[in-house]
Amino acid sequence: MISYRKEIWFNTSSRRKFINITPEIDRCLQESGIREGLCLVNAMHITASVFINDDESGLHHDFEKWLEKLAPEKPYDQYQHNGFEDNADAHLKRTIMGREVVVAVSDGKLDFGPWEQIFYGEFDGMRKKRVLVKIIGE
Repeated sequence: MISYRKEIWFNTSSRRKFINITPEIDRCLQESGIREGLCLVNAMHITASVFINDDESGLHHDFEKWLEKLAPEKPYDQYQHNGFEDNADAHLKRTIMGREVVVAVSDGKLDFGPWEQIFYGEFDGMRKKRVLVKIIGE
């Protein structure tokens, strides 16, 4: 069995952002040389997410509105967590959107369903954060 590991770093210019990272994950898969196995993509920060969905701007807008209804950023004093930081909403949004995805690797390709893409979700940006890519297989 072969094991491949790479970190991808992000530093968004805004507090919240969705980034399609599928091309970067495809490059990692090609670098790994793995033809059959599993690919884990994991947000390594508690206020960021990795998830799979459609790359459609209207849907991303809907995510933003929905998440803001569930865990509004302001007023900051509505959260016990906020004190030194003002990011309690980002922790909650990450919990809703998820920490990681696992995608099957078949014949050297990410084995997606129709329209599926991998996204990095940032909920407390403007600082350096990382995503772990771990691919195992043959």
